Amino acid sequence: LFGENGVVEGLEPHSDQAKMIVDMSSISPLETRKFSTRLNVLGQEYADAPVSGGDVGAQNATLTIMVGASAAVFARIKPVLDLMGKTVTHVGETGAGQICKVANQIIVSSTIEAVAEALLFASKAGADPEKVRQALLGGFAASRVLEVHGERMIQRNFEPGFRIELHQKDLDIALASASALGVSLPNTATVRELFSACLAHGGAKWDNSAIVKMLEKLANHEIQKHPE
Repeated sequence: LFGENGVVEGLEPHSDQAKMIVDMSSISPLETRKFSTRLNVLGQEYADAPVSGGDVGAQNATLTIMVGASAAVFARIKPVLDLMGKTVTHVGETGAGQICKVANQIIVSSTIEAVAEALLFASKAGADPEKVRQALLGGFAASRVLEVHGERMIQRNFEPGFRIELHQKDLDIALASASALGVSLPNTATVRELFSACLAHGGAKWDNSAIVKMLEKLANHEIQKHPE
């Protein structure tokens, strides 16, 4: 954005029509606000619009897009975002999109770890993890994570998906932002360390559901599919 041959070098400062810079990466909310300030000084507009939905959402244009921008900027960029996302939400002013993405990653990562613990417990206790999963999907524990990632854990399908190395970077952003705000995120920190363990075992390219492998090592038990 600001480096040599970056986006800013191609802009005309204080032109009649401000350019819309839409940043769809997942980065620090605090840095996002700094970027916005620097661009506003040049007479340009900036919006943060991180996404959730993974590879499948991108391929099918069903992403969830969380936008931080002024109301006027959001109105201008929404038609473009609608082409990529099924759910496009104006969360608030600049930085709010990234704050929402951090919140998303906190929930998703913690839920993936909880699903892994639950299915591992069920398997080692002697129950069929797939039948346990099906039963839970009909109750209050139901979630998209249990549906998708739970099945991957049982089927031993750890192809991305969303790579662990990327998810860990998102949690690094979450923990750094929380530290700057004086907020403790103990469960997020634990999940981040389990992802680090995956990386240590060569799992950078695994799907994030592979976090179950580290819990299996601790339990000395691998989730077993029951014969039909």
